[in-house]
Order: sequence, then structure tokens, then C-alpha cells
Amino acid sequence: MNHDALASTMSAVLNYEKSSKKEIVVNPVSKIIKHVLNILNENGYVGKYDEMTEAKGGFIKLYLLGNINKCGVIKPRFAVTLQEFTKFEKRYLPAEGVGIIIISTPKGLMTLSEAREKKTGGRLIAYCY
Repeated sequence: MNHDALASTMSAVLNYEKSSKKEIVVNPVSKIIKHVLNILNENGYVGKYDEMTEAKGGFIKLYLLGNINKCGVIKPRFAVTLQEFTKFEKRYLPAEGVGIIIISTPKGLMTLSEAREKKTGGRLIAYCY
């Protein structure tokens, strides 16, 4: 039984990236996985994805670009305020301006830099660089 679908998806993406594969089939699919994949796509870490539906839930065929060095989920899902952003960037990213941290805010999922522009806090979800 899979307890954290997002964590298994992120680790599968990282494993496929390291083995130089060009596509991956993600199953199970949830709204949060789709939003995280959209953010990774917008920032150029993964390619587009095709959503296939079946009788039981469906799956996503994700195309990889080979741009990911490391990605993963952040557990526990720390609650962060605007003043704490820099502390978590130093903890999860290798250098300033390299990579993204995905945060869940009351305004939806977004990167940490977008949350800084909108002046909102939230909970840390994942990182990628």
C-alpha cells in the first residue's frame, strides 16, 4: 500500500532521470501530483505529460528532459512564514538562485519565489534542482 503518492512519484522521476530514460508512467494520479508536475514543467525540469484515463483512476505518461539533478518531497510539511523562506532555501537548495521549492499556500500551489512576490506563507511540499 502506497502511503505517499507524491513521494513515490518524485523518487520515481529522480530514478528515471538518473538512468537517462525519456519517459515514465506515473500511477496513481492525484490533483497535487498534477499541480506539482505542472510547476516542474513551467520551470523547465520535466516535459509535457499526457493524462490517460482507465476504469480505475488512470495514469500519467510524463516525458523527461534530463534537467533534474535532485528532487524530492519535504517531510514533515513545515509551515513557513515569509521571514523563514531564506532558511529553508539554504536547507534544501544547493545555492542561491538554483532550483525551486514548491509551497502550498491559501492561493494554491506555487514556487517559493512566487509566494515571496505575493507575500504569503504556507506549507513546504517539494523541491527540485
